[in-house]
Amino acid sequence: MPLKIKNRDELLSDAPRPEASGRRVLLDTLDHVLLAVDPYALVKARVKATDGYLRVDGKQFRLKNRRIIVVGGGKAAAGMALALEGILGDRIESGAVNIPSGVTLPSPLRRIDVFEAGHPIPDSHGARGVKQMLSLLKDVSSKDLVICLISGGGSALMPMPAPGVSLEDKGRVTQLLLNAGATINELNAVRKHLSAVKGGRLAVAAHPAEMLVLTISDVVGDPLDTIASGPCAPDTTTFQDAVEVLRKYNVWRRVPDTVQSVLSKGLKGEITETPKEGDSVFRKVTTRIIGNNMTACSAAKAFLRKHDFHVSILAGGLQGEARHAGAFLASSAKEADASGKSVKKPAALIVGGETVVKVLGKGVGGRNQELVLSAALNMSPIHRFVAASMGTDGVDGPTEAAGALIDSQTLNRAAAKELRPEYYLENNDSHSFFASLGDTIVTGPTGTNVNDIAIFLLLP
Repeated sequence: MPLKIKNRDELLSDAPRPEASGRRVLLDTLDHVLLAVDPYALVKARVKATDGYLRVDGKQFRLKNRRIIVVGGGKAAAGMALALEGILGDRIESGAVNIPSGVTLPSPLRRIDVFEAGHPIPDSHGARGVKQMLSLLKDVSSKDLVICLISGGGSALMPMPAPGVSLEDKGRVTQLLLNAGATINELNAVRKHLSAVKGGRLAVAAHPAEMLVLTISDVVGDPLDTIASGPCAPDTTTFQDAVEVLRKYNVWRRVPDTVQSVLSKGLKGEITETPKEGDSVFRKVTTRIIGNNMTACSAAKAFLRKHDFHVSILAGGLQGEARHAGAFLASSAKEADASGKSVKKPAALIVGGETVVKVLGKGVGGRNQELVLSAALNMSPIHRFVAASMGTDGVDGPTEAAGALIDSQTLNRAAAKELRPEYYLENNDSHSFFASLGDTIVTGPTGTNVNDIAIFLLLP
């Protein structure tokens, strides 16, 4: 498969000689990670169809004499659907999946309709895809098998607002919470209670058919009710939780009146709550997580070990504000560098997870770029290092970058261009900083999403 990092040559062309080899290894590692979490490969590795049965991790589903319908959505849905068609072929009667606009398939799907939809702000194309899914599910019976393909980004890509709420209203709420620094769990608690399919309601629509849910997780800890807002999982949040999130970030009075109305009716019991654990609708639902952030971290670890690095995975669930995470990781790298005995060089520190940016400035950036900018400001006095942080989906904030790369000379090169990194950090303008240095990482949409990965290489 082709390499994912499009500007690799530019990232290597002007690199200072001592760090050039480190940059090359780091970019090779990131490309290897993206291949390891490719959704087509993940489905092919875990899902098999033999002897009239579909088998996934010890669970088998009879294929003979039953309808098979495929639904779902997310940043990895295209590759997942392509792999599933390759496995089941004409056994699939019909299907519909929502994928991000701009994601291209290496070959067309024959049995499953594809709807390109907006992300992170939902649009009418996504709603049309969900309507098609619900249409396919409206007459299912207990003899049918529904396969649902779920991955990160599915919350925005599979919009079906609750009655009385428009797509524009829901988009407004999403943008307010993103700008306020809400976590993915908090954001999804609100979206589930403004949706007709999230929070387990897609499983309700597929009942009484047997259901297999294949999931690629983009949420720390892999909570099924949070990944893509849990369309096929019991919901652990309530209308009360949704309102509390909006109040916590002081946006309750700024959301549209229609949103306040729906949530207020939910609080009063005038709108049915999302289905919870123990609901009979989930008795025939089987879910398998076939890829997550640890898949990415483990792939990076194995690759770097083959290149003679001493590797440690510091965390697979890093959260919090990006600038604070960057300072923490820089501190961890300095501690490892100073220890000498416990960490031998060349050494690699790997961290997975997903941070947030609290937008206070007027610049342009993303959580990965802000993380490494903060790290660069805190890495002294390590003499030789290379580090990067990247979104595995290829998107880092409202920019064309997936992340950014730093090394021992980043601050010196910035000074030579009269760039003040502290200013760019305070103004949430990390993208402008790294674009000026030519150190953004550009992949375009990768067709997958398992959170972010940050790698620090300590060079001898």
